[in-house]
Amino acid sequence: MSQTPVAVVAGASGFVGAAIVRALADDGHVVRRIGRSGEVTWNDPAAIAHAVDGSSVLVNMAGKSVNCRYTDVNRDEILRSRVDTTSALRAAVRSAAAPPALWLNASTATIYRHSTDRPNTEADGELGEGFSVDVARNWERELFAGDLPHTRRVALRMAIVLGDGPATKTLVTLTRLGLGGPQIDSPWFPHRRYRGIGPSPTGAGRAEWHRTRGRQKFSWIHLDDVIGAIRFIRDHDDLSGPVNLASPNPSDNRTLMRTLRESVGAPIGLPAWRWMLEPAMWALRTEPELVLKSRWVLPAALVEAGYTFEYPDLSAAIKNVSAR
Repeated sequence: MSQTPVAVVAGASGFVGAAIVRALADDGHVVRRIGRSGEVTWNDPAAIAHAVDGSSVLVNMAGKSVNCRYTDVNRDEILRSRVDTTSALRAAVRSAAAPPALWLNASTATIYRHSTDRPNTEADGELGEGFSVDVARNWERELFAGDLPHTRRVALRMAIVLGDGPATKTLVTLTRLGLGGPQIDSPWFPHRRYRGIGPSPTGAGRAEWHRTRGRQKFSWIHLDDVIGAIRFIRDHDDLSGPVNLASPNPSDNRTLMRTLRESVGAPIGLPAWRWMLEPAMWALRTEPELVLKSRWVLPAALVEAGYTFEYPDLSAAIKNVSAR
């Protein structure tokens, strides 16, 4: 009888990571977890190397949540927690006698620029500037550094994931507070929370604003399609490098908020200009960038390879999330 396959999941306690653990276990894998606590921890390189050696697939979802205020302490930890954990896993893969055939590492679709003129695919997408983009650049640079000839590496450039996670909860909270209308960018007091970070920071160092009038694009993906895409990539050896995890039908902010109002039964939703959002997001301990940046991303690599989305349309996805 063939040996039971082993999967290693780092960051398994998070919203997406926990779902991945359940899915891999359902698929018959023995799952080894790496995290801040538990069976294997980040301060034990020997244990990490032992966990990775002999595994068939490695999935890394580790990293401090970006659902926070971008203070200097949080900015540094957001970057460090992604780069250092990815570096530790790369060292383990490199030293393994039987390295995993596939390494799936989280990334973010926020790596692309604020886009209102055209969508971004893996082949022709334009990377942006500033804090969130620099985090993603350094994260992916660490993933693809060095030669790992026996391991296929994939950067999962995830759009906002709809499910019982922080992004969805923030949007629902805004809707229930009566701020379920479009979120409209406008001038605001200058700040430097979104300035670049890392060895080669990008951007002008100050927060920009864009006259989108609530029509900023909203790229998203249902949690079930994150799991479906991971299984699909696992089973298709021709997929490697950056892969966009996003619905093929991005929406915009006005449509998103109208759909959310309908799902939570909010009869009205006041439009929220930035001068309203800044104090509201401060109270929620998160950042307005979540709803004001125009994210226009298409999953060209997945679609061209033949992946079929379970939730390609926003209304059905939000209806499912609300029902859960």
